[in-house]
Amino acid sequence: MPAQPPAACDSVGTVTSAPPDARPLPLSALLSQALVAFTIEFDNAAELAIQHRTTVHTARGGRGVWLVSMAMWLNCMRYVGTEPITLGEVARLARAATNLDGMRRWGYVTVKPGPPDRRYTARHDDLVLSATERGLQARAAWQPLTAVIEQRWRDRFGSADVDRLQAALRQLAAELGPWLPDCLPILGYGLYSRGSGPRLDRYEEAESTYQRDAAGDGRAAGDVSALALPWLLARVLLALAISYERESRISLAIAANLLRVLDERGVRQRDLPGLTGVSSEGIAMATGFAGRADVATIEADAAGGRWKVVRLTPKGRVVRDLYADRLDSLEERWRQRFGSAVMADLRTSLERLAGSGGPGSPLFAGLEPAPGNWRADVRPPAALPHFPMVLHRGGFPDGS
Repeated sequence: MPAQPPAACDSVGTVTSAPPDARPLPLSALLSQALVAFTIEFDNAAELAIQHRTTVHTARGGRGVWLVSMAMWLNCMRYVGTEPITLGEVARLARAATNLDGMRRWGYVTVKPGPPDRRYTARHDDLVLSATERGLQARAAWQPLTAVIEQRWRDRFGSADVDRLQAALRQLAAELGPWLPDCLPILGYGLYSRGSGPRLDRYEEAESTYQRDAAGDGRAAGDVSALALPWLLARVLLALAISYERESRISLAIAANLLRVLDERGVRQRDLPGLTGVSSEGIAMATGFAGRADVATIEADAAGGRWKVVRLTPKGRVVRDLYADRLDSLEERWRQRFGSAVMADLRTSLERLAGSGGPGSPLFAGLEPAPGNWRADVRPPAALPHFPMVLHRGGFPDGS
């Protein structure tokens, strides 16, 4: 991706707040952990149903599409079938961008020029996509899985709790507007949800258009009655992330996953995936940007250890503490905007699912991979991310 100058961090000021870990889990973390857990369970089931390749399976001569996560189903293959469709139309329907080069290279779609006399390098939105035979097979496997995993959650957690959570999410999603996608965007430079940087907002025009169209009745609601649980989680979480990043020059993904677990003494770089639930590749992206933004440094261990240590800078300490304060403020504003009852229902329902967020969380009950899953060959997570790290690598929610 093209290099861009790092965003400036928040201005340094006096901070009197308590460390983030002394507080209850922020609403964004509760939403994130529920969405990540649902996605991993969905992905594990899809992996068993789709003829696919991974690094291991390729080495063994495996055939099929390259394995990707639920996000790539929602931002691409949900809309690409046997009939050709332009990339622009896929983006309009999904309200999110896909990794086009990846989906083509991984065997899901073919890509052709648009109208006659246009080359492949012509206007991006005019490119025409069609599903490959293997892409159609993957599509057929993905299609029923959302309902399957939702039913598993009802069996595991109880229909009453899932219904209560879904009702609160639907009420919020209806008022937030239909401009929000059903999945989180692929995070790029700076790991911003809202665009490519603090001054670029890919959702601003869509949001303002919705609000203008809804002005006739004050708060017109989109039809959210048919939205599945993970789509509702993604919409509400993304709305929170956009609000957060409109007030912060450091993305929510970096603040919530990386800065949250750091201090001035330092944390071994090798320990960060276990502490955050984010893959080493995701941590590398976060620490790289954090270093350029002067909110964290990567240094040799002053105690003489062999591992690199990641430390907060003074500016990073301010950003970390402002992260907690800002999320508290956003939740209070939502309470005033949407009502205390719906926000209480949302938080209570999520806390019953997520618990403390660690391995004792009820969410971990569905994360045990089958022997054939790639996750069965890696160390099981000790934590779930406080914000999903959906990357170009395949859209896995922990950056894998």
